[in-house]
Amino acid sequence: MAEVIIDNVPSRIKNLFNKGFVAFEHGTLEYAIDIMFQCVVAEPGLLQARKFLRAAEIQLSKQKKSGALTHKIMLLKKLPLYIKTFILLKRGKAMEALVEAEKLLRDDPLNVEFTKLFAEVADAANLPEAAVLSLEIARDYYPDNVSIMKLLGASYQQFGDVKKARETFEKLAELCPNDPAVVKSLKDSLALDSLKRDKWEETEEKGGTYRELIKDTKEAILLEQEAKAIKSDKDADSLIVEALSKIDAEPLNLNYYRALARLYVQKKRYDDAIATLTRALEVAKGDPEIDSTLSATRILKFDHEIAQLREAGNTEAADAKETEKVQFMFDDLQARVARYPNDPRLRYEWGVMLSENEYLNEAIQQFQISQKNAKHRVMSFFYLGRCFKQKSQYDMAKEVLEKAMADLSIMDDTKKDVCYELGEVWDLMGNHEKAIEFFKDIYQVDINYRDVAHKIDQEYRK
Repeated sequence: MAEVIIDNVPSRIKNLFNKGFVAFEHGTLEYAIDIMFQCVVAEPGLLQARKFLRAAEIQLSKQKKSGALTHKIMLLKKLPLYIKTFILLKRGKAMEALVEAEKLLRDDPLNVEFTKLFAEVADAANLPEAAVLSLEIARDYYPDNVSIMKLLGASYQQFGDVKKARETFEKLAELCPNDPAVVKSLKDSLALDSLKRDKWEETEEKGGTYRELIKDTKEAILLEQEAKAIKSDKDADSLIVEALSKIDAEPLNLNYYRALARLYVQKKRYDDAIATLTRALEVAKGDPEIDSTLSATRILKFDHEIAQLREAGNTEAADAKETEKVQFMFDDLQARVARYPNDPRLRYEWGVMLSENEYLNEAIQQFQISQKNAKHRVMSFFYLGRCFKQKSQYDMAKEVLEKAMADLSIMDDTKKDVCYELGEVWDLMGNHEKAIEFFKDIYQVDINYRDVAHKIDQEYRK
């Protein structure tokens, strides 16, 4: 899909973009995000809107002072949406997955896991420009993240930017000098760059390596970065020893376990981090926060193993590990619901995951529990309505969706979703006139929402 420029989009989208741009300039970030999101949903190839969308998201994220712990918590919080996006991607529904992946970045634009999934989805949707945009942002914040760099190099190649692909794989080779898959990627990128082809072959004939193709200035920068990394690692090692001694002295202090686990994660010693958090859970006799951190750490271990497999060129094993990760997230959330049955957030997230995987009766049971919590009441009604609709129980779907509607005053994204579901339910019940009323309510405030413009246009053509 080719990039779309603003001058070539329909006037209604151009007007939306202009409103979003003004909101961005005035610092009304949440409104700018809402508007730009509508633009990219309506015109996925409108990269200019996606750039402003991402800029607004990052500014808002910085205002909230999001950090590493926030990213881990957000990954767990958005687990149902993450899994839904992953499943859509695997089922070949790339454009649907793109919208869901954009929702993930909307909540946490600097989350590495969300960025990686978005990039894979964008490439599958034949939008390498969108993948490159988000990966470049992530690279600037995480310059030594190998998985980000690898995806970025591949996206550059798909986009046809051979020079940047080569530069990215050169950087990767600096970060992973003993990784044969990385060296092969660099060689392939050099082969694609016709200006460098002869030089590569000449270097190989002389028994040289890729290092001879890297500029002296790049090597100097690398040495400086490696020196900093070594110092950081030594600091971490010292802190680990200190944390272990503190735990020995105060074995009931959970803060020491948390600090030690963070250090192990920093060193990518995930098994040690998992063992530390497991021991902390035994001390705390089932602390839900530590349990949540343990789940996040296990997911990080999966991601590390997947990245290693991909870097080694073992795509089949990496895909199998991805599937194993998704299954773990499903099973783990189910287990935590069993351990903490009174946690409404877990009940709601479990219900969403079940409904997305079409376990409708089981999902209904969870939403009937989570609806009792004020924070999750509206969305529980919404998902209950969808479940009843899928079971063709339209009267009950209508009732719970009307309950959700009663709690919504502003026509925001949630109310649009509820309105749309109500319209579909009324249509399925045979009351087309009532259905059109709900679609009109959306149309009057957001002409680009899903297919309401098509529905209304058809209605007026009759």
